[in-house]
Amino acid sequence: MEVRVENLTCTFGQKTAVQGVSFTVPSGSVTALLGPSGCGKTTVLRSLAGLHRPDAGTIRFGDQVVFSAGGGVNVPPERRALGMIFQDFALWPHMRVFDNVAFGLRLRHLAQAETRAKVMTALEMMHLQNEARRFPHQLSGGQQQRVAVARAIVSEPQLLLLDEPLSSLDAGLREEMRQELSRLIKRLGITAVHVTHDHVEALSMASQMIVLNDGRIEQSGDPVEIYERPGNLFVARFLGVVNVMTGKVEREGSTVRVSGPGFSIVGEPHGPINGHGHALIRPSSIRIVDEAAVSTDNDLTVQVTEGAFHGERWQFEVVNDAGARLRIHTDAALPLGARIRISFAVDACRVIPATENPGPPP
Repeated sequence: MEVRVENLTCTFGQKTAVQGVSFTVPSGSVTALLGPSGCGKTTVLRSLAGLHRPDAGTIRFGDQVVFSAGGGVNVPPERRALGMIFQDFALWPHMRVFDNVAFGLRLRHLAQAETRAKVMTALEMMHLQNEARRFPHQLSGGQQQRVAVARAIVSEPQLLLLDEPLSSLDAGLREEMRQELSRLIKRLGITAVHVTHDHVEALSMASQMIVLNDGRIEQSGDPVEIYERPGNLFVARFLGVVNVMTGKVEREGSTVRVSGPGFSIVGEPHGPINGHGHALIRPSSIRIVDEAAVSTDNDLTVQVTEGAFHGERWQFEVVNDAGARLRIHTDAALPLGARIRISFAVDACRVIPATENPGPPP
């Protein structure tokens, strides 16, 4: 089922939480709404669910208008053919697992045999068929989240809404549930909208990503495209560690040269750049090269000043002779104080207009 949102606006008192947001969720896809706390992503999700009434705009599920401020339409949540998974599980503590999952079906007055068959099918999908008689407090956090998922899918919804469902789990369980949810959504073939502030979660689960900030869409599209080619400084930094090198820009054919304190590098331009620009380079795009290697446009000689082990990789801070700082990722440790030569490809350097103050590295 395709979901279309047009000019959605939501206000709370004097604050406008969502400002004329429009987007489409293709049928059978997973769209991630990503952004910092207070950006409006949860308000958009609650509007889709029918739990919040927007001030303006239209929401369509397929051919059905489920909300229209101008047309006076506001279909109640129970008639929107959707399932929702909450951050805090929201399980009834006095009900057994089976009854938690069956709750919505019983409100619809399904026959007892049909209810039991649907509940057990949902529990089997989540590997909980042997936990049906237990209470939520007798389950682990991961099991409780699986109960919440089973409850959301038991009614066979056309749309699944996920409100930061993994944020309360520890790192190991979060990775496991992320994979399980991805497999389940693909298996069921349903449309999903996933709200999260975790860029890794969004990148790994979504086929479309919408980055929100202050109630507006900063950038939307393919997750890999947005990560590798962010449209502005906010998006670049929100999606992970990025180096920002600001300087004077001169065009060289289809590329541009950015010159600043102790560096002169070449990158690919994005947007109209007049005079100055920010060169954006991910640490993973930077490699250490041998001193004897042939020089390229984007070679820098730097000194290693700080380092930290991140489990699967090392992250080091390096500085050039003029004090410009960069962060690089390596597979092995580097000695502090060492002078090394680094390089990166032209297409790994994205240059955007210097309309924002880059500030210090986050």
